[in-house]
Amino acid sequence: MKTYMAQPEKIVRKWYLIDATDLPLGRVATAVADILTGKNKTIYTPHVDTGDFVIVTNSDKMVLTGKKLEQKKLRWHTGYVGGLKEMGYDTLMKTDSPRALMQAVKGMLPKNVLGRKQITRLRVYKDAEHNQEAQQPEVITVKGARN
Repeated sequence: MKTYMAQPEKIVRKWYLIDATDLPLGRVATAVADILTGKNKTIYTPHVDTGDFVIVTNSDKMVLTGKKLEQKKLRWHTGYVGGLKEMGYDTLMKTDSPRALMQAVKGMLPKNVLGRKQITRLRVYKDAEHNQEAQQPEVITVKGARN
């Protein structure tokens, strides 16, 4: 039995559309990370970029469960001495909800050249309007909506 190895020149990339209305941030991020890495395909190969493009709309309508909205913080460093910055997710979700999703997905991707290439195929929009109608994205539903 031979092991299949995906070849980069033979990979066909598709576009997927996810509506994040009333979905938890982590559920959306997990679904997006799986598609970006190509784990939803049968030809998945860990060291080859087999992932697809993902469009996420309505990021302003995503939810955080429990007390994460008040307690969770996004931290980053500016590179200067004493440059540790932090922002609460309550402020982040009001001002820049696409950044919250991008950071969550980025944390789930490989920390190497492959992961940096995969994150470039993610497009996140605050509302239902997006610029990728010409790519005819396939709509995907994510399980885990709150009732």
